[in-house]
Amino acid sequence: MELRHLRAFIVLAEELHFARAAERLNIEQSPLSRTIKHLEGELGVLLFKRDRRGTHLTPAGEVFLQNVRRVFTSLDQATASAKAAAAGYRGTLRIAVSDGAAEPRLAALLARCREEDPEVEIRLFDVPLAEQLRGLRKGAFDAGFARSSETGDDIVAYSAWSDPLVVAMAARHPLLVHAQIPVEELLRYPLVMCHPHECEGYLQQIVKLLRIVNTEPIVIAQASSLSIALTLVAAGYGLCFATATQIGMYKHPDVVARALEGPQGEATLMTYLLYPQAGVSEPLSRFIERIQLGEADGMSLP
Repeated sequence: MELRHLRAFIVLAEELHFARAAERLNIEQSPLSRTIKHLEGELGVLLFKRDRRGTHLTPAGEVFLQNVRRVFTSLDQATASAKAAAAGYRGTLRIAVSDGAAEPRLAALLARCREEDPEVEIRLFDVPLAEQLRGLRKGAFDAGFARSSETGDDIVAYSAWSDPLVVAMAARHPLLVHAQIPVEELLRYPLVMCHPHECEGYLQQIVKLLRIVNTEPIVIAQASSLSIALTLVAAGYGLCFATATQIGMYKHPDVVARALEGPQGEATLMTYLLYPQAGVSEPLSRFIERIQLGEADGMSLP
């Protein structure tokens, strides 16, 4: 099984169109078809099915795609590690980031790491939470940041920092009369929520908070990013949740934010540092210690 065959498979799985895939690979359609047939023959399974509606992955093809992508991720990491060693780095930390947790405090933490541990290379990977947890268990990542503490006994979830949770709404929205938005008032209006695949941990915290009121939320849309969610909010489709830090970063001219009132006052959204229970390396140990000492950005972190 050759890597070029696997690359051709990934491109076709992404395009689901032989002509477009062949164009991306700079080959004709017939060699691509032969490559896929050869790969299917080697595996003894059908990876694609073709009908009047187009080309589709079979269930076997979907499973194979997930595993092949991990193969190339490992190869990329091996290549980067070799280059890092040649450049003088003596260690590498592979940090996964999920649930939109890449915020200014993470940047400040990484800047401190570069200053105090210049021989350790840090690489970031933006992945869904489920992929982060799989990677932590299989050794693809050393640690990660996410909004979820529901990780299982083999993954440590350390409360790294918290941010005030705010409700974003269009200018002149009726809820702007409140300095802090009560949950029961909030649930009278439609909500724009983040897509579960993109921000699973974030949604876990939001759902727990909304459960204090026995009212089913009206979800009008699921956005793939906060920028899209704020665009819908500005257009008057509904309200959305964000952190005060995120609102400051985006500064949408037609969106206003108010703090959300939780059971014990102002509601917050927690960011967790995740890392395997066993096998903590020396560079990772120092990374964890910086967070525990609250050194990132000169702020006191929980």
